[in-house]
Amino acid sequence: MKLDRYDLAILRILVRDGRITKSRLAEEVNLSISPAWARVKRLEDNGVIRGYRADVDWADVFKGSRIVVEVTLARHTAHDLRRFEERVVAAPEVVQCHATGGGVDYVLHVLSRDIDHYQRFIDSLLTAELGIERYFTYIVTKVVKQGPEGPPDWVNNTSNAL
Repeated sequence: MKLDRYDLAILRILVRDGRITKSRLAEEVNLSISPAWARVKRLEDNGVIRGYRADVDWADVFKGSRIVVEVTLARHTAHDLRRFEERVVAAPEVVQCHATGGGVDYVLHVLSRDIDHYQRFIDSLLTAELGIERYFTYIVTKVVKQGPEGPPDWVNNTSNAL
Protein backbone atom coordinates (compact mmCIF):
# COMPACT_ATOMS: atom_id res chain seq x y z
CA MET A 1 0.00 0.00 0.00
CA LYS A 2 1.39 3.38 -0.99
CA LEU A 3 1.36 6.02 1.72
CA ASP A 4 1.49 9.73 1.05
CA ARG A 5 2.27 12.63 3.38
CA TYR A 6 -1.35 12.81 4.58
CA ASP A 7 -1.37 9.11 5.48
CA LEU A 8 1.91 9.46 7.37
CA ALA A 9 0.64 12.53 9.20
CA ILE A 10 -2.53 10.68 10.18
CA LEU A 11 -0.52 7.72 11.46
CA ARG A 12 1.78 9.96 13.47
CA ILE A 13 -1.19 11.73 15.07
CA LEU A 14 -3.07 8.52 15.85
CA VAL A 15 0.00 6.99 17.50
CA ARG A 16 0.16 10.05 19.73
CA ASP A 17 -3.61 10.29 20.33
CA GLY A 18 -5.77 7.34 19.27
CA ARG A 19 -8.87 9.03 20.71
CA ILE A 20 -8.60 12.23 18.69
CA THR A 21 -11.90 13.44 17.27
CA LYS A 22 -12.56 13.23 13.55
CA SER A 23 -12.75 17.01 13.28
CA ARG A 24 -9.51 17.59 15.21
CA LEU A 25 -7.68 14.98 13.11
CA ALA A 26 -8.92 16.58 9.90
CA GLU A 27 -7.82 19.99 11.14
CA GLU A 28 -4.34 18.75 12.06
CA VAL A 29 -3.73 17.19 8.64
CA ASN A 30 -5.37 20.06 6.80
CA LEU A 31 -8.14 18.02 5.17
CA SER A 32 -11.90 18.12 5.50
CA ILE A 33 -13.47 15.55 7.82
CA SER A 34 -14.76 13.10 5.19
CA PRO A 35 -11.50 12.66 3.25
CA ALA A 36 -9.46 12.45 6.46
CA TRP A 37 -11.75 9.80 7.92
CA ALA A 38 -11.83 7.90 4.62
CA ARG A 39 -8.04 7.69 4.82
CA VAL A 40 -8.23 6.36 8.39
CA LYS A 41 -10.73 3.70 7.28
CA ARG A 42 -8.49 2.74 4.33
CA LEU A 43 -5.48 2.43 6.66
CA GLU A 44 -7.55 0.24 8.99
CA ASP A 45 -8.97 -1.90 6.18
CA ASN A 46 -5.49 -2.52 4.77
CA GLY A 47 -4.11 -3.55 8.14
CA VAL A 48 -1.75 -0.60 8.52
CA ILE A 49 -3.69 0.44 11.62
CA ARG A 50 -4.08 -2.77 13.62
CA GLY A 51 -5.99 -1.35 16.56
CA TYR A 52 -6.18 1.28 19.27
CA ARG A 53 -4.74 0.86 22.73
CA ALA A 54 -4.39 2.63 26.03
CA ASP A 55 -0.98 4.02 26.97
CA VAL A 56 -0.62 2.46 30.42
CA ASP A 57 2.05 3.44 32.92
CA TRP A 58 3.03 -0.13 33.74
CA ALA A 59 5.57 1.04 36.32
CA ASP A 60 2.62 2.16 38.45
CA VAL A 61 0.64 -1.02 37.83
CA PHE A 62 3.31 -3.71 37.77
CA LYS A 63 5.93 -3.88 40.51
CA GLY A 64 7.59 -7.13 39.38
CA SER A 65 10.81 -7.71 37.50
CA ARG A 66 11.43 -6.58 33.94
CA ILE A 67 13.97 -8.71 32.15
CA VAL A 68 15.53 -8.70 28.69
CA VAL A 69 16.72 -12.09 27.47
CA GLU A 70 18.92 -12.82 24.47
CA VAL A 71 18.40 -16.34 23.14
CA THR A 72 20.52 -18.27 20.66
CA LEU A 73 19.26 -21.56 19.27
CA ALA A 74 21.54 -24.50 18.52
CA ARG A 75 19.92 -25.16 15.14
CA HIS A 76 18.18 -22.86 12.70
CA THR A 77 15.81 -25.12 10.84
CA ALA A 78 12.33 -23.85 10.05
CA HIS A 79 10.92 -26.44 12.44
CA ASP A 80 13.16 -25.36 15.33
CA LEU A 81 12.43 -21.67 14.81
CA ARG A 82 8.69 -22.26 14.54
CA ARG A 83 8.64 -24.47 17.66
CA PHE A 84 10.52 -21.86 19.72
CA GLU A 85 8.32 -19.01 18.44
CA GLU A 86 5.09 -20.92 19.16
CA ARG A 87 6.23 -21.57 22.75
CA VAL A 88 7.20 -17.92 23.27
CA VAL A 89 3.91 -16.63 21.82
CA ALA A 90 2.03 -18.87 24.27
CA ALA A 91 4.06 -17.66 27.28
CA PRO A 92 2.23 -14.91 29.21
CA GLU A 93 5.54 -13.79 30.75
CA VAL A 94 6.87 -12.74 27.34
CA VAL A 95 5.46 -9.33 26.41
CA GLN A 96 7.69 -8.83 23.35
CA CYS A 97 9.84 -11.11 21.22
CA HIS A 98 11.99 -9.98 18.33
CA ALA A 99 13.76 -12.30 15.92
CA THR A 100 17.14 -10.73 15.18
CA GLY A 101 20.02 -11.21 12.80
CA GLY A 102 23.65 -11.47 13.78
CA GLY A 103 24.86 -13.39 16.81
CA VAL A 104 21.60 -13.62 18.75
CA ASP A 105 18.45 -15.22 17.38
CA TYR A 106 15.82 -13.65 19.64
CA VAL A 107 15.44 -10.83 22.13
CA LEU A 108 12.65 -11.37 24.63
CA HIS A 109 11.10 -8.85 27.02
CA VAL A 110 9.82 -10.70 30.05
CA LEU A 111 7.70 -9.58 32.98
CA SER A 112 7.80 -11.74 36.09
CA ARG A 113 6.59 -11.44 39.67
CA ASP A 114 10.17 -11.78 40.91
CA ILE A 115 13.50 -13.34 39.94
CA ASP A 116 12.42 -16.77 41.18
CA HIS A 117 9.37 -16.65 38.88
CA TYR A 118 11.66 -15.66 35.99
CA GLN A 119 14.04 -18.54 36.70
CA ARG A 120 11.16 -21.02 36.77
CA PHE A 121 10.03 -19.64 33.40
CA ILE A 122 13.52 -20.05 31.89
CA ASP A 123 13.78 -23.54 33.35
CA SER A 124 10.48 -24.41 31.65
CA LEU A 125 11.90 -23.26 28.30
CA LEU A 126 15.04 -25.31 28.81
CA THR A 127 13.19 -28.48 29.84
CA ALA A 128 10.84 -28.11 26.85
CA GLU A 129 13.85 -28.97 24.69
CA LEU A 130 13.36 -26.05 22.31
CA GLY A 131 16.98 -26.18 21.16
CA ILE A 132 18.20 -23.23 23.22
CA GLU A 133 21.97 -23.22 22.99
CA ARG A 134 22.50 -20.27 25.32
CA TYR A 135 20.70 -17.33 26.82
CA PHE A 136 21.75 -14.12 28.51
CA THR A 137 19.63 -12.37 31.11
CA TYR A 138 19.60 -8.61 31.68
CA ILE A 139 17.62 -7.17 34.58
CA VAL A 140 15.99 -3.84 33.65
CA THR A 141 16.88 -1.27 36.29
CA LYS A 142 15.11 1.70 34.71
CA VAL A 143 12.86 2.31 31.73
CA VAL A 144 14.37 5.28 29.90
CA LYS A 145 11.95 5.43 26.96
CA GLN A 146 8.81 3.50 26.21
CA GLY A 147 6.26 3.80 23.37
CA PRO A 148 3.99 4.69 21.87
CA GLU A 149 6.00 3.73 18.87
CA GLY A 150 5.68 5.78 15.76
CA PRO A 151 7.76 6.90 12.83
CA PRO A 152 10.58 9.32 13.59
CA ASP A 153 10.10 12.89 12.47
CA TRP A 154 12.33 12.38 9.42
CA VAL A 155 9.65 10.08 7.95
CA ASN A 156 7.63 12.89 6.42
CA ASN A 157 7.16 11.91 2.82
CA THR A 158 6.58 8.80 0.76
CA SER A 159 10.18 8.54 -0.41
CA ASN A 160 11.19 7.88 3.21
CA ALA A 161 8.27 5.59 4.04
CA LEU A 162 8.84 1.87 4.10
